[in-house]
Amino acid sequence: MIGIAVEVAITRPAAQVWNVVADYARDPEWRRGVTAMEPSGPLAVGTTTDERMRFAGKGYRNGGVVETVGPGPTFTWRTTSGVTAAGRRTVEALGPDRCRVRLETTVEPSGFERLLAPVLGRLLQRNLAGDAARLRELVERGP
Repeated sequence: MIGIAVEVAITRPAAQVWNVVADYARDPEWRRGVTAMEPSGPLAVGTTTDERMRFAGKGYRNGGVVETVGPGPTFTWRTTSGVTAAGRRTVEALGPDRCRVRLETTVEPSGFERLLAPVLGRLLQRNLAGDAARLRELVERGP
């Protein structure tokens, strides 16, 4: 099991940032390698997703489901097909115009990928840190 997490401070109100973090349809705007993300509806327990992405030169298609929402601006998810993964997204207000986002992911490599777990962990950590930076840039830049 590979567990990774990143935090990023963003100079925008938590509610504004939550609107992006909780909108799966916007994932391709800030998550590297995600080429399409189709949620079955607004964020709620049971919302399903169909994600298409590229990682390390390989294409993936992952089904997912939202498992919990709240309390507060946080939700958890897990995959239902494709790569075995789970995670959490949280937005914490630090003041009226500043917040912190925490992105957490666990991935269970399978087959040959288990041998590469240390390398995959570093790649995933770097990608997640880049995602957090792109999220900050997207939200701070505004519409």
